[in-house]
Formats: sequence, structure tokens, C-alpha cells
Amino acid sequence: MNQQKISPEVIQKASRVKLIVLDNDGVFTDGCVYVTNTGVESKSYDIRDGFGVVMARKLGIEFAIITGLLTPIVEYRAKQLGIEELRQGFTNKLELIKEITAKFNLDPEEVAYMGDDLFDLPVIRYVGLGAAPGDAYPFVAQNADWVSTSKGGHGAVRELIDLVVQARGEWDSVLKTFAGL
Repeated sequence: MNQQKISPEVIQKASRVKLIVLDNDGVFTDGCVYVTNTGVESKSYDIRDGFGVVMARKLGIEFAIITGLLTPIVEYRAKQLGIEELRQGFTNKLELIKEITAKFNLDPEEVAYMGDDLFDLPVIRYVGLGAAPGDAYPFVAQNADWVSTSKGGHGAVRELIDLVVQARGEWDSVLKTFAGL
């Protein structure tokens, strides 16, 4: 659980979140693409980020992924986590977030978005809670409402999820359900 001091304004924004939208590369992953000499690509995902998604989905929080690249790896990971709203191969992420928000019948204030680079900045500014991983491009981090202490692909998504769950007052439910406490 993130131990950084979080402003009351960020907690208020996080308490309204019903949908978390994530960039993939640099957020769900560390941004690296591993390519073998035969051209096979792979990416690395943090298992705690994945568990965070599963945990939050059980609380009714919806998820979506928007990524500029087009790869079956992201589709496979989204399917593993039960994320049905996946948009790949797009750089105009603001247009997509507006579509997704309308699809879920939500106001922008009910959406959190985590991104790490300049393509993500319009969305970070548009949604209710704009977030960035700890190693985001500096200008993006400066313009986010909240920045994780973890790097992309190393727990940043889980920190965002924990923030939202706690702000919504559902942390005790998580502890009871998943830790038996």
C-alpha cells in the first residue's frame, strides 16, 4: 500500500472513480519491448498490478486499456484480467476516452487515467483523476493530479487502484475478502 502523503483534493477525486483507464507501455509494463532474434516480441507485467485489477473489478470498478501500439500481447493480458474495453493502435486518446466514458455512461470526473508520455497528457487533463507512474516523462508527471512512487510495470497500477479503493472507503472490504482480516 502506498505510504506517500496524498492531498485531500486527490482523495476526493479518487473517491468518485468508477472507471480506471490505463495506457499499456510504460504503465502496465516497464515500457520495454523484448525481441528475440526471430522477431518474437514479449513484455513484462507485474503480477501485483494484475491482482489489483481483479480485486477492484470485484468491487465494481471498471477498467479499460488504451494503447498506441497494436499487439496480441496486450489483448492476451487484457483477456487474462477480464478487461473487455481494449483500444489498440490509437494515438488520439482523448477522442477514445470520450467514447469510452459515454459507453459507460459516466462523467469525466468519475474516470481515472494513468499514462506516462505526451500522447497521454490530453487525457490526464480531461479526466477527474489524472495519474502517472513514478518514471513518467517529467512534463507529464508535472501535469498529473497524482504520481505513484512505483515505476511503470513495477506496481504503479496497483498503487493507483489502492488509492481509489481506499478513497472510496472499500479498503476494509478488500482486507476481509482477500486477506481474511
